[in-house]
Formats: sequence, structure tokens, C-alpha cells
Amino acid sequence: MTKPTKTAVSPSPFWQYWRGLSGWNFYFLVKFGLLWAGYLNFHALQNLVFMAFLLLPIPNSKLHKWRHWIAIPIGFALFWHDTWLPGPESIFSQGSQLAGFSMDYIIDLVTRFINWQMVGLFFVGLVAWLFLSQWVRVTVFIVAAMLWLNLITVVGPNFSLFPGGQQTGTVTTTGGTAAATIATANAKPVVGDIPAQTAPPTSANLNAWLSSFYAAEDKRQTTFPTALPADAQPFELLVINICSLSWDDIEAAGLMQHPLWSHFDIVFKHFNSATSYSGPAAIRLLRASCGQPSHTNLYSPAGKQCYLFDNLATLGFKNQLMLGHNGVFGDFLKELRNYGDMQAPLMDQKGLPVSLLGFDGSPVYDDLAVLNRWLEGEGKENGERTATFFNILPLHDGNHFAGQSKTADYKVRAQKLFDELDSFFTELEKSGRKVMVVIAPEHGGALKGDKMQVSGLRDIPSPNITNVPAAIKFFGMKAPHQGSAIEIDQPSSYLAISELVARAVDGKMFTEDSVNWDQYTSNLPQTAPVSENSNAVVIQYQGKPYVRLNGGDWVPYPQ
Repeated sequence: MTKPTKTAVSPSPFWQYWRGLSGWNFYFLVKFGLLWAGYLNFHALQNLVFMAFLLLPIPNSKLHKWRHWIAIPIGFALFWHDTWLPGPESIFSQGSQLAGFSMDYIIDLVTRFINWQMVGLFFVGLVAWLFLSQWVRVTVFIVAAMLWLNLITVVGPNFSLFPGGQQTGTVTTTGGTAAATIATANAKPVVGDIPAQTAPPTSANLNAWLSSFYAAEDKRQTTFPTALPADAQPFELLVINICSLSWDDIEAAGLMQHPLWSHFDIVFKHFNSATSYSGPAAIRLLRASCGQPSHTNLYSPAGKQCYLFDNLATLGFKNQLMLGHNGVFGDFLKELRNYGDMQAPLMDQKGLPVSLLGFDGSPVYDDLAVLNRWLEGEGKENGERTATFFNILPLHDGNHFAGQSKTADYKVRAQKLFDELDSFFTELEKSGRKVMVVIAPEHGGALKGDKMQVSGLRDIPSPNITNVPAAIKFFGMKAPHQGSAIEIDQPSSYLAISELVARAVDGKMFTEDSVNWDQYTSNLPQTAPVSENSNAVVIQYQGKPYVRLNGGDWVPYPQ
């Protein structure tokens, strides 16, 4: 009896196990839509690798299912990486501060991330995809689109794909070390104090330019006199450091025409706060007498000549410190002392009326009440020189009225603050006291938000957040400034304020029969608009903003 012959079964071709992207098609369609609208910092190569991982044919059905489970957290992390949302480093670094937020404020922040129009569009897109996928191999088009995006990323940073010139992916680093060498060679000051920006905007060149900027800033400082002349006139300096106020916020609130702005003698139209967080901003202001340090160096010791109030103390000015809050959140008061060398005792806050509650539930004192206390007693030193640092935060996001959980309307709070400052200035003028008032906001409040950050989020120091309305007013002058304020249009920062204080430190401006305002405000130090937080840097290069996150490549800031 013959045995039946076994027919050899050939293994199925590997390609027969290709199953397409299935539901991941919609994942990539959503990304393409957000990229088209300019809401993503799309990383083309990483997405291509992830797509290849999803498409790799796997004969074993069990392993195939496991792959999709593994892909879910990877896809979520990659999606987050492609957005402008704060990365894990930023979240962990701010963890202690986030823990201080009230639950109502956290819910408020979360709801701002929900764009209901976009949710509606996603739903329509989902239905459209489910309908079309019955007849069309969507995966083929998704793969083709991904390959195209990777191709144009390689083409270079000058390739414009989307509306408004938004670029895809990261800025290429073609040229490497050679490009960096060229940028460094070209980075010589040609416009005031700002290094040249002649090299193409590759990541290597932008890094080299930033290094040249910090190297140049490290050599700059304000020259104060070693002693005051015998005929120097005593006066008081009052520096008001306002949280969450930018030109963009003022315009959004409709308060550009408020009477407050008519008081000032000098107004900076392009003053860069260099950061979007309170602690670093206050430290930078207190260190105004030296060039702009990097964020990291901000927390390293600086020379005594860098501290504005130390320079004034050397000349006989008594330092004073006022806060419109308790200074506890974010160790604000501790940072002033440790990194800003502000060692003056905190002025008495007992009995001050509370106008708002902070995002952490702490009291926010009425600013006019604090200023009046300074005006009526603590700040008045007859015939003596004083220098007072006053930090306030009535405009900070999350502040609310007692008994309410919702963030108080920004315009209402800004109107009240401007009215109070206007009233204080009027009383100060009547008092006849010789006072130089400097308004130097910490940063803006991100009132409008943009494609990178929702309203109130300031993890990235964008130009709209860091361009703040710094201004100066002299009171008690024999020959006060007449007419509209002198506008400083050049790119400026804290060194310009220190220079103006140094030029007025002998107090003779208050008693002169006439003041040469043009001479007083001419040739002020210019500073390129470079802004930095712990995980983000924003610069203006060749007239356009660029951003670098977590030490990665530079990309154009989405407009």
C-alpha cells in the first residue's frame, strides 16, 4: 500500500501580511490638518519611523495585536512632542509651583486647551474618513504625504509649504561646523550693540549667533560714578515691577488710550523683558547694570557692579522693598534675596486691604494702598536718597475676587491698576517730592494666546509676551518735560534702564532750569530681543522670530 504524497505548502509571501495603517490613518490625518493650520512643530523623520513601525508586516497575529497596544503610548508621546505644549522637563521643573495652584485654577487652565470649533472639525473629519475608507486605500495617500513631508524637510529651511510661510519640521543644520564658523566670523556688532545677523538661519548659525550675543553681553555694564559730587541733589527712585503686562495685553484690553500713558516722560516701545516668568524677570531687573546673561547664568553669582540697587546703595541710596503680595509662591522673595541681592527688609504689610486672591489662594494687596503707605510714611525720607523696589501682581492669570472661583476679567483688573497708578501719580505730583518712577513690567500675561500657547500659558517667551511697556516719569522737577513722551524705538532691555538711572543719579535734573532731554535719552544701550526660560529660547533673527525648545533645533515661530 503506497503512502499518500504530501503536498509541500509554500509560506505566504511576506507582503501578504501588510495590513495598512487602519485606525492610525486618522491619527496622521489629524496631524496633517494641524500642521497645515500651523499648530504643530512637526518632526517629519520621527513620524516616518513611527509609521514604518506600524506598517511592518507581522505574520503572527498575536504579535500584531501587541504592536498596536505598544503603539498607543508611543503615538501619544509623539503627538505631544509634535505640539508646542510644555515638555516633561518643563512640567517637572515647575512641579512644585503647579502643586500650589488651586483646583479651580487648574480646571480653568485645562478648559482653555479645548477648542470646540476644532473638536467639531475633528468629528467631521472622522466621519469623512470612515466613509471614504470603505472605497479608498487611505494608507497609500498617508504614506505618500509622509514621504513628501520628509523630502521637503531635507530641501531646506527656505521651502515654504503652508499659509503664512509656516515651515515643516525643524530648521536643517546643513553646513554643520563650517556654518557655525561662518556665523561666528560674521557676528560682529554692526547695529549699535547687536551682533550681525548675516549668515543664513540654519540651526548651527542661530546657535552660533546666540553664543556671540551672550559673549558680547558678558562684557557690557553701566558705569556709575564712584562718588556723587558735592552739589548732587537727593531724590527718590521708585521701580514698579508689574507682573503680566505687555503692549499686546494693553491693546487686547482696549486700554492703549488710558490717561496713565500721558504721564510719562519716556516710553520704551520695544523693551524686551527677556523672560516670561516672574522670578527670572525680577532678578534680571535687579541685575540691570550688566549685560543680559543666559537663563542658567542668572542663577550663578554676579559681580557687585551688576546689581542696580547695590550700585545705588554705594552712592548713599537707602534700599527699600515693597511687595503687593506675600512673596511665598515660587520662592519669589527668596529668589530676590539670593539672586538679585535685594537684602532690604520687606515693608510692613499689616492692615493692607486685600483686593484679590491669587491663583494659589494667597492675598493680593491693593496697590494704591501700598503706594499711599509709601507716600505717607515709610518711603518718605526727608532730604535722603532712597531706592525702592516694588513688585505687584494684580494682573496675574488666575487672580479672582473673594467668593468667586473664576479668574477675574483682565480688563477690569487692568483698568483698576491703571486708574490707581494715575491717581498715585497725580498725588505724587502735588506732593512736590523729587521722585524718579520707573515702570518695568516682568512680562506679559499672554492674554490673547497664539498658535503655540493658549491664553495664559507662558512656557515659551514669545515676542508678544516679552515686549513690555517700560516707562519713566520724573516728579518734582523745576523744568519738567513738556509734550508727549519721548519714545525709545530701538530694541532695549534692562541695561537701558540702568543707564538712565546712572545718568540721573546726581539728581541735578530736578533743579536745572532746563533739561536737555535729547542728550539724556541719546545713545542708550541697545539689546537684541533674546528671551529665555529654562526650556525655551526665542530670538529675532533677520527680522523673524525663531524658537528652540529643550535644546533641540531652531524652528520659525508660527505667525
